[in-house]
Amino acid sequence: MEDLRSKLFYEQKNGYDLIGTEERIAVEDYSREYMDYLNRSRTEREAVVNAIAIAESKGFVPYVSGMELKPGLKIYKNNRGKALMLAVIGKKSLAEGSVIAGAHVDAPRLDLKQITMYESDEMCFFKTHYYGGIKKYQWVTIPLELHGVVALKSGEVVDVVIGREPGDPKFVITDLLPHLAADQMKKTMAEGITGEGLNILIGSTPYADEGKDRVKYAVMSILYDMYGITEEDFLSAELTAVPAYDVCEVGLDRSMIGGYAHDDRVCAFAELKAIFDVEEPEKTCVCILADKEEVGSDGVSGMQSAAFDCFMEDLCESQGVSLRRCYENSFCLSADVCNAYDPLYPEVSEKRSDSKINYGMGICKFTGARGKSGTSDASAEVVAYLRRIFAENGVVWQMAELGKVDQGGGGTIAKFMANRNIDTIDAGVPVLSMHAPFEVVAKFDCYMTYKGVLTAYSQK
Repeated sequence: MEDLRSKLFYEQKNGYDLIGTEERIAVEDYSREYMDYLNRSRTEREAVVNAIAIAESKGFVPYVSGMELKPGLKIYKNNRGKALMLAVIGKKSLAEGSVIAGAHVDAPRLDLKQITMYESDEMCFFKTHYYGGIKKYQWVTIPLELHGVVALKSGEVVDVVIGREPGDPKFVITDLLPHLAADQMKKTMAEGITGEGLNILIGSTPYADEGKDRVKYAVMSILYDMYGITEEDFLSAELTAVPAYDVCEVGLDRSMIGGYAHDDRVCAFAELKAIFDVEEPEKTCVCILADKEEVGSDGVSGMQSAAFDCFMEDLCESQGVSLRRCYENSFCLSADVCNAYDPLYPEVSEKRSDSKINYGMGICKFTGARGKSGTSDASAEVVAYLRRIFAENGVVWQMAELGKVDQGGGGTIAKFMANRNIDTIDAGVPVLSMHAPFEVVAKFDCYMTYKGVLTAYSQK
């Protein structure tokens, strides 16, 4: 009877009860590599630059239209410095499809407005426009760094990084002291801090002259000395304020990783590591690091762009294959994070269905909101396929949903891949405090997500 009960019932187990010492060591080794990548990748541009550097060290070369694509060739295509596509050419024709893993490397942040700098009461500020879904109150009174590029009229592009190196100054958005916040604290959490109130304090010492805006003048002089930029150059700049936290281990047992932008660089790194480690694949393996997912995947570097289609069409044409036929026979893991069940906030979760930390890679059959609005809803056959290959390769995984049905919702790039007639399913790392300036993931789940992507890439 106990054997029958075990056979009939589905019981989840903590991942650490399912692996041995050797794999525990692999979890730690993988996590160290990921933490280093995340610490150096504070923006989507930096994530792409760092990914290319690692890829080239692993034998990947820039794709050039018309180049001969022999099995085993490793190529990449840089999409405007903000998105990236990599491929390892398989033994089989692209007519039989490819195996695709797609993640995004943008993350919620504070973008500087184009007319950004102003002085008020002898204090100088940057005005910002937040990017992606944030809780605005989480971004005040925390240290911030400035990253990005300034494109000059001459065509030169200047890289700007202030606050990352030891000894660099940091920036901050101030908040009211509780002694004077009686009115503020009567407001909702959404109203207490406004978008137009997210102004970053950047200076307070006046320039030694008699003109106006002396603090702004002093700050602008520093930026000119450092980078050769003027206030007008902000018009053609992409500058971003991000949390000035180093990535670190969390917990006395060091089982978790805390940092900014796990969503979705934790899955992006899993894809990268997997495509670097795949050996002589049967089908062509493709890795996508997309941009703009947090704001709808629009634009030339987003997943709705034709950039991916152009890349894949080039590969198909080199083999005399129809792009549509390739897509029809392809499989895609939309490698995006899922929310982890948090026992501090059980009221928003459906405990039976939400993912949990240390239970492995989270598989979302569908995302969307409420009545599955805005999702591709993978087929039962696709889920069964993952069940089989993960079981055969020791991948620890779990099903996942985004909280209670009527509580809210969200989306990923999965629907844009599925709209291309590609069988697609969401799969990724469960995250605590998602979209906060400091998110938390479990090392075990990070490693199993890498192992899951590698398993998909390695299928015959």
